[in-house]
Amino acid sequence: MTTTLITGANKGLGFETARRLTEAGHTVYIGARDAERGRRAAEELGARFVQLDVTDDASVQAAVKTVEADGGLDVLINNAGIEVRGENNGIPAAADTTADEIRTVFETNVFGVVRVLHAFLPLLQQSGAPVVVNVSSGLASLTTLSDPDSPAHFYQAVSYPTSKTAVNMITVQYAKAFPRMRINAVEPGFTNTDLNGRTGTQTVAEGAEIIVRMAQVGPDGPTGGYLDVNGPLPW
Repeated sequence: MTTTLITGANKGLGFETARRLTEAGHTVYIGARDAERGRRAAEELGARFVQLDVTDDASVQAAVKTVEADGGLDVLINNAGIEVRGENNGIPAAADTTADEIRTVFETNVFGVVRVLHAFLPLLQQSGAPVVVNVSSGLASLTTLSDPDSPAHFYQAVSYPTSKTAVNMITVQYAKAFPRMRINAVEPGFTNTDLNGRTGTQTVAEGAEIIVRMAQVGPDGPTGGYLDVNGPLPW
């Protein structure tokens, strides 16, 4: 039985991923900061709930103890993330970006990934086929955002894409450090979720496809990659 933990899984892409992996036979932990919403989501899916705030060391350590007591972990999906939006869901301009804004976004999107991954490494290393999926973004690509002909070029905010580019580097470095694990960053696409103020153009089912796929890679599968449903993306 494959045991999977998904952070930020009480709604959106995390919830849909949990639903799909539960149907595929995984024992799924719904990691959620809000206990009531997390329990409700877990009950709906027939999954397990673990209270998990990726910005809080004590919360993460308590989650490790819960998962360890129940038998260990095979797959970690770092899905929890935030994006700062301005008035009327507007994208903040570079001129308005402050160090405090970037620090807030990094606390969840970057430090949270490292905090959770570091804490769960001992359990993952005990698995026969450990997998880590870091949910990144197409906006993490330096190649794409610097290309005037790319549709993503319009995106002018600083904090969110910077944080996801950092997630990509974390993915590469951890994949090199732990060659027995399959560690990849994935781009779900512009999905209609609360993260972007419901402005996305695709469904959560479409967005979760690459997350679910990479959560199920075998020991001979890719690692250290940055992919969407169509394959590798330019860094």
